[in-house]
Amino acid sequence: MKTNEINIRDPFVLLHEGKYYLYGTRSETCWGAADGFDCYVSDDRENREGPIEIFHRPAGFWADRAYWAPECVERDGVFYLITTLGSADRKKGIYVLRAASPMGPFVPYGGCLTPADWSCIDGTVYFEEGNPYLIFSHSFEDSPTGDMCMVPLSQDLSEAAGAVTTLFSAAAAPWARPVPFAKAEFGMDGDVYFTDGPCVMKLPDRKLVMTWSSWSERAYAVGIAESCSGSVRGPWRQLERPLYPENGGHGMLFEEKDGSLWFTLHTPNDKYLERPVFYAVGTEGGLHLESQEA
Repeated sequence: MKTNEINIRDPFVLLHEGKYYLYGTRSETCWGAADGFDCYVSDDRENREGPIEIFHRPAGFWADRAYWAPECVERDGVFYLITTLGSADRKKGIYVLRAASPMGPFVPYGGCLTPADWSCIDGTVYFEEGNPYLIFSHSFEDSPTGDMCMVPLSQDLSEAAGAVTTLFSAAAAPWARPVPFAKAEFGMDGDVYFTDGPCVMKLPDRKLVMTWSSWSERAYAVGIAESCSGSVRGPWRQLERPLYPENGGHGMLFEEKDGSLWFTLHTPNDKYLERPVFYAVGTEGGLHLESQEA
């Protein structure tokens, strides 16, 4: 299967033992009932095997919707799938699935990593000095300023291990705009901002950056924040211009086999049409996208 034939949102790439594992949200079940996650495997990122189902909802499992944004983390030979899950009677939150292989089968592991009374989406794990931190979006239903938050995790990634802190709000980013359909789609008055799709990476120049998505003047977009301290704790400074200005988002940075830096995101941001795309990334003069992969 070619990359442009894969219909997913929120692409995430794990490079492990010379193979690329591509994960994402199934477009066809993104906005309704959902029951699983898939993986696509490649030696060259051009030709992929898949979809390979890596998790299927067990009988009686509580989560039946919002199977969003799976990110696979390997630690000590164990693979952890950081996911958003939800149901009609439980707020969306960040959960972990665990497996012995990046292709699963994954099984539920631990409990909810985010506050049970919050609506939270799009978790990513970043390790700093050997300690894991979960960065996630406190969803606009609770937080109309669009808060990006962080909580330390236990070493085994099974539970939160400290207090939640707010890193920044979308409302503070120069390029971010309130979503124009908040009243029509969600019944919310006033300005409503959102954050999603965080990715944290230390660049070759030692800058710590976070790519993240929100609404811009030209629809769904990706922006960049830089940590002023070099630590995930921030404070975080928002760059003036978005990295990807319209009709695409929820991206992530990753290193190729040769050490070059790449960025993937889904575009267009239109229901059932989303595809993962890949860009080479430059860092001289600031993080920027260069050529798009054919």
